Amino acid sequence: MSLEKTDTSTCAGGEGGCTAVMLYDETKVPHFHKDRREFKFGETHLFIRQNWSQGGVAAVVWDAAVVLAEYLDKNPDVVKGKLVLELGAGTGLAGIAAAMLGGHLTLTDRAMALEYIQENVELNIKSLKTVPKVTELDWGKNLFQFSDPFDVILGADIIYIEDTFQDLLETLKHLCNRNCLVLLSCKIRYDRDSRFLSMMKEFFHINDIYYDSNKDVHIYEACKQ
Repeated sequence: MSLEKTDTSTCAGGEGGCTAVMLYDETKVPHFHKDRREFKFGETHLFIRQNWSQGGVAAVVWDAAVVLAEYLDKNPDVVKGKLVLELGAGTGLAGIAAAMLGGHLTLTDRAMALEYIQENVELNIKSLKTVPKVTELDWGKNLFQFSDPFDVILGADIIYIEDTFQDLLETLKHLCNRNCLVLLSCKIRYDRDSRFLSMMKEFFHINDIYYDSNKDVHIYEACKQ
């Protein structure tokens, strides 16, 4: 069985009026209520604090972030020594894992999520090869603050609210040059999720490069045309 929940807490780029009905697997809900979770990806070992009661979907670990972290652990050269930005970082799991692999990370999300990200950076500080920068980013706004080109942009489960799609696309277009690699890890829950990928194809070359059948998560690789 699944639970339904209306999510208004992570509408990056919106003004608080964006909603999306998300389906939650009841078998995974107990994980959301754990204050602290431990993850091991090969040699990568990290801890993540969660706060479902206060932060909702932005403050818990989703499968797409786990799959992306696992993928990076198996392919460390994707981020090692690279300038990497994570969009909609949430708890920061994927970005922190990338920093442990030697990436130079900027972790971004809306203001309400930054304390959760910063707390998890500090929780893993002794294991980090480089310390990530944590900064606010509402998609489509104040993009001029990111002047240096990024080598890699990460996103885990960030394409489920249709009202944010245009702002997310504009953000990706602004942040990427033709040498930038975008990795989007996501579950395709609804037709609207596929529509965002179709929107991206007007400006990016996109390939489905990895699929975790156990978690039903795809990783898409995109490069600007």
